[in-house]
Amino acid sequence: LSGLLGKTTALQLMDLSRFKTLFLDRDGVINTLLVDDYVKTWDEFEFTPAFKETIPFFSQYFSRILVVTNQRGVGRGLMSEQDLIDIHKRMIDEIEAMGGRIDRIYYCTANDNSNPNRKPNIGMGLQAKKDFPDIDFETSIMVGDSESDMLFGKRLNMHTISTKEFSLVRLK
Repeated sequence: LSGLLGKTTALQLMDLSRFKTLFLDRDGVINTLLVDDYVKTWDEFEFTPAFKETIPFFSQYFSRILVVTNQRGVGRGLMSEQDLIDIHKRMIDEIEAMGGRIDRIYYCTANDNSNPNRKPNIGMGLQAKKDFPDIDFETSIMVGDSESDMLFGKRLNMHTISTKEFSLVRLK
């Protein structure tokens, strides 16, 4: 855990026994964030060292791990939805090879911030609850790198943890 959130982390200081579901943002948490760009191909995708270090623990600890990610690059025509699906398939394959898992990926390709699925709106969280009725948002953690990630989690009464202060950005 220390790699993902710093040497002394919020997760290390918390009693994790009450948390069952982990929601993760993708860009800036799972993979390095490209400044002023989008990950459009697998060649541009790079796992953060912190994620690679922590996903095996997360996978053993949490009963469910879900990704919730805004992917505006598709909506802007910079990549196709199939390109995104291919990246996610490769990502899951690599995570499984690391001894980890992702139970489901929810993504929003809309350009319009008013779209109910675009974070910080809660549509992806509600879809996850529909797909997995046992999810209790009050026993869930949202890890993200942006204010919209934190608002998404807070609007659903999740515990939120920001990685923003940590170096998870790759300059192009």
